[in-house]
Amino acid sequence: QVQLAESGGGLVQAGSSLRLSCAASGDTFSNYVVAWFRQAPGMEREFVARNMWSGGRTYYADSVKGRFTISRDNAGNTVYLQMDSLKPEDTAVYYCAARRIYRADYDYWGQGTLVTVSS
Repeated sequence: QVQLAESGGGLVQAGSSLRLSCAASGDTFSNYVVAWFRQAPGMEREFVARNMWSGGRTYYADSVKGRFTISRDNAGNTVYLQMDSLKPEDTAVYYCAARRIYRADYDYWGQGTLVTVSS
C-alpha cells in the first residue's frame, strides 16, 4: 500500500522560505509521477508542481514559477518542495500526490501540511 506523508509546514512571514517534504513508502517509485497541490480556505484544490519521481522535466503553476522548486532525494523516497519568497496568497494546505506514469488521475495522497504566510 502506497503511503505519502508530508511535513515541514508552519507559520512564516511574507518573503520567507519553507521546505516541504513528502516521504513515500509501499512501492518502487521509479515509474511514478509526483506532484504538489494546495488548497486555500474556501478554494478549490490547485496544482502547484510536478515531476517524474526518477527525474526529468518539471512543471509549475504560473503562480509559483520562479519561487518554488520541486526536487527529490536520490538516497530515498522523499520529494521536496522548496518555497521561496512566500506570499500571503501562498497560504494553504499543501498535499503531496503520486500516480503511475500511465494513470491520468493521482491515486495516492498525503494528509496535507498547513502553510500560513503572514503579511
